[in-house]
Amino acid sequence: MSFSSLGLHKSLLNQVQRQNYTSPTPIQAAAIPVVLRGHDVIGLAQTGTGKTAAFVLPILQRLMQGKQGASRGIRALIITPTRELAAQIRTAITALSHNSGLRSATIYGGVSMSPQEKALRSGVDIIVACPGRLLDHIDRGYVRLGGLQMLVLDEADRMLDMGFLPSIKRILKYTPTSRQTLLFSATMPAEIKALAASTTRNAVTVQVDPAQPATTVTHAIYPVDEQGKTALLLELLRRTAADSVLVFTRTKHRANRVAAKLQQANYAVARLHSNRSQQQRQIALDGFRDGTFQVLVATDIAARGIDVTRISHVINYDIPATPDTYIHRIGRTGRAAQTGDAYTLVTPADSVMVRTIERVLGKPIERRTLSGSYEQLPKPRVKQRRHLR
Repeated sequence: MSFSSLGLHKSLLNQVQRQNYTSPTPIQAAAIPVVLRGHDVIGLAQTGTGKTAAFVLPILQRLMQGKQGASRGIRALIITPTRELAAQIRTAITALSHNSGLRSATIYGGVSMSPQEKALRSGVDIIVACPGRLLDHIDRGYVRLGGLQMLVLDEADRMLDMGFLPSIKRILKYTPTSRQTLLFSATMPAEIKALAASTTRNAVTVQVDPAQPATTVTHAIYPVDEQGKTALLLELLRRTAADSVLVFTRTKHRANRVAAKLQQANYAVARLHSNRSQQQRQIALDGFRDGTFQVLVATDIAARGIDVTRISHVINYDIPATPDTYIHRIGRTGRAAQTGDAYTLVTPADSVMVRTIERVLGKPIERRTLSGSYEQLPKPRVKQRRHLR
């Protein structure tokens, strides 16, 4: 199947080609024609399946077709749980809408409201927003949604986990009932089913690649006592020929401690968690993408929405709290048909969660140990690179 068979406008097909998209992913092939026909859609697909383009492309086509004679105003709203994902979606919109005349803006917290207010006053067709800051702009009168044509709720289950459901319900009251609604979620807990039922009309459900771990990822467990985790992590990094490693910790304070230890061992490392400013988070992500930082230490804020195809290893310094989180964490590697490795450091207290994850995987996870002692570690033989302070 090709993008040209999906009913996309020629100008969009040109931009798709410029972005080096070769053929649509399953979620794109299934969702785009349905959205273009005007149906509401419930899309079940995990991060990394290409779902951003699955809603961005039909949104652009609809707005381009209706642009002539249309009054300026917000016609498409995409609500997403994190600033990183909002920025990623805006990047896709900018690339795919080149020369279309459509204008877009991102709305999220952690940065000054003034540039966002300026963009809104100048007039935008599409906004990509996080719920809290969007409500701030609605309350100030800078966002009016009375002319909204298309609404996207992206990563709906993640927004539920982050406590955004009341904010979303409040935002929905400002939108017209005649809108087209697209809801995307990796899982469908009861609360999201209820949200979908109340926000969509005769929705078509599109389900591809349900929440299962990527087949291109190799899993391994490394048993260790709690106090030996950092030494084991350093030794794994020393013995691994990897240029791009994502390390997950349970808390932001632990992320800071682990990052500091890696910096002391001369690794180029960045941190990503909720206590970092938006500028710090963007520097960390950009540097991780371009190879400036070899290691990114993150909490689960990074488990979804990081669009980095070159991650070779995911290391769970702390085991995740749920099997779904495990799948989303390790889904950061093995993307775009590449192979990857997922290592999990496991203490005796983690045995119940290990068995739960193995049931979801449908097979035991290989147990590995490192030969020799790694309590006294030599300096890693890596090129010194700048650190993110």
